[in-house]
Amino acid sequence: MIPALILPVAALAGLAMLVVATLAGWRGWLDLQHRLLARAEPAANPSAGARIELADLRERIRKLEAIAEGIDP
Repeated sequence: MIPALILPVAALAGLAMLVVATLAGWRGWLDLQHRLLARAEPAANPSAGARIELADLRERIRKLEAIAEGIDP
């Protein structure tokens, strides 16, 4: 009976170690991404094209909000 339990217990222990290692790697990757985002500096003066695109997106959002409220844009 005891030898029949050795393989499943060993497999479960191996799986647990794999899960712990994977979670540690995931947390490390997330920490790296947070550091990269914190280090990245936003553009102080966006280009004219970026401003036009942002204005276009804002206008689209206004239109979608008006449609959602039932107002004809």
